[in-house]
Amino acid sequence: MTTSASHPYVFLAWLGLVAFAFPASALLLARIYFRYFQRPLPNASKASTYECGVASAGDSWIEFKAHYYLYALFFLIFDVEAVFLLPFAVVYGRLPVGGILCMAAFLALLAEGLVWLWGRGHLQWT
Repeated sequence: MTTSASHPYVFLAWLGLVAFAFPASALLLARIYFRYFQRPLPNASKASTYECGVASAGDSWIEFKAHYYLYALFFLIFDVEAVFLLPFAVVYGRLPVGGILCMAAFLALLAEGLVWLWGRGHLQWT
C-alpha cells in the first residue's frame, strides 16, 4: 500500500499544500522581480495621475453623484425579483393554496421594498 492510499485525507493535505504553495510562489517571484530587476524611477511624471494617456486637468476631488448607481441597483433588484415571478405566473392555475400564499408573501415583500424606497425619497431623480 502506498503512502497516499494509507489515509483517506492525504489527498486533501496535498491539495491544501498545492493551494497554498501556488499563490505563495507567485508572490515570492513577484517580490524577487520587484526587488532585483525593476528600476525605481521616482520623478514627477511617475507620481502624477495617469488617465488613459491624457494629462489630468482639474481637481480630482469632485462631487460624485452615486444616485444614478442607486437607480441601477434598484432596477437590478426589482428586475431579478420580477424574473422570479415568471415561474409562478406560468403555473398559476395549477398552484396549491400554499404556493399562492408564498407568491402573495413574495409580492408583499416586493411591494414593501418599493414603498420603502419611495418613502425614503430614493426614487426622486433630482
